[in-house]
Amino acid sequence: MPFGFYIIMAAQFFSALADNALLVVAIYLLKDMQAPGWQIPLLKLFFTISYVALAAFVGAFADSMPKRRVMFISNMIKVGGCALMFGWVHPLFAYAVVGLGAAAYSPAKYGILTEYLPHRLLVVANGWIEGLTVGAIILGVLLGGLLIDPSLSARLLAIDLPLIDTGLDTTVEVSLIIVGGLYALAAFFNLYIPDTGVPMKPLHASPLVLLADFGRCFNGLWRDKLGQISLAVTTLFWGAGATLQFIVIDWADRALGMGLSQASKLQGVVAVGIAIGAVMAARRISLRASVRVIPLGIAMGVLVPLMVLVSNLWLAVPLLVLIGACAGFFVVPMNALLQHRGHMLMGAGNSIAVQNFNENLSILIMTGLYAALLAAGLSVYIVMILFGAFVAATMYAVRKWHHANQRRHDDVAQLDDGAIH
Repeated sequence: MPFGFYIIMAAQFFSALADNALLVVAIYLLKDMQAPGWQIPLLKLFFTISYVALAAFVGAFADSMPKRRVMFISNMIKVGGCALMFGWVHPLFAYAVVGLGAAAYSPAKYGILTEYLPHRLLVVANGWIEGLTVGAIILGVLLGGLLIDPSLSARLLAIDLPLIDTGLDTTVEVSLIIVGGLYALAAFFNLYIPDTGVPMKPLHASPLVLLADFGRCFNGLWRDKLGQISLAVTTLFWGAGATLQFIVIDWADRALGMGLSQASKLQGVVAVGIAIGAVMAARRISLRASVRVIPLGIAMGVLVPLMVLVSNLWLAVPLLVLIGACAGFFVVPMNALLQHRGHMLMGAGNSIAVQNFNENLSILIMTGLYAALLAAGLSVYIVMILFGAFVAATMYAVRKWHHANQRRHDDVAQLDDGAIH
């Protein structure tokens, strides 16, 4: 990999680390404000809504200037979200501003990979970015927990700087300063990302034109024989992954007797499995072989209902790692294929915006359905069985869909199958 790739990865790691630490701080702030309990899960909604509502605009914005500049601006928007929370703007609205920065950042961080690297290296690059993101999730949650720990925050607040009055008086304030510093560090790395030299597309002033252009890109990606398969898989994956986060917490409480704090650590176990699968895929799967991993999506759906039979932590951990590994192994090649097709059809920024729109809409729908099923009185065990059956059946249908496309025309043969190392 060229050196600039590692700068991109450093920027991505620190930005994702701050995102996850800030979520914990925002939850702490809501509890400190004695906000109603139902506002805590709304943090996810407020963060995600920008991905869906602004999909038509952030992709065009990402393609209108060098991606490194877009990433810098996006991280500074996140710093602004921290500043709003510091200024006691309601955490939901401040976190929504951070979500706005994340929505603008995503098309740039993925899009620059297709501009900077040859297509044969996209699977490896996605393995890196998914692995680092998973690591940032785990470390970010741990960092957030440390920042809101009263003993640590007391020691940080007790630090005196000569001739400088920091004005920091609370746990939340010192936590937000540190998280904002991580965003600023990510922005610093953004400044040193090499220019890819790809021609820019002027940003149109009319929102209606941008919406029409997004609609064209949306239809173009869903009509492409390889684009539609990879988009269907990644859309299902992210909706299922977000739902699985809540399922694991509820299941751990009922089946293993774990509290929220301990159950949250099991999400880290799944994340470790995803990282393992992502690394394995990056080492073994070429772009042409990417569609062969779809059966692992079916396997993930089959494994989830097996959690119903588990009541022992020592059995739960390897099962969750295996579920995560299946997920990581099949989503990394699918992401690479989707980025390749999007770059070929419409430009990196617009294609990632279409991907974000579909994936985050899936998150909103599937987590909403999960909440509705629980509200209807279904036990988490029944929901897990229904969830696994849905994922397995849908992935099987996508596999049949791909085979039908291949019988008409072999699009896979046109993909670059050079060595990935």
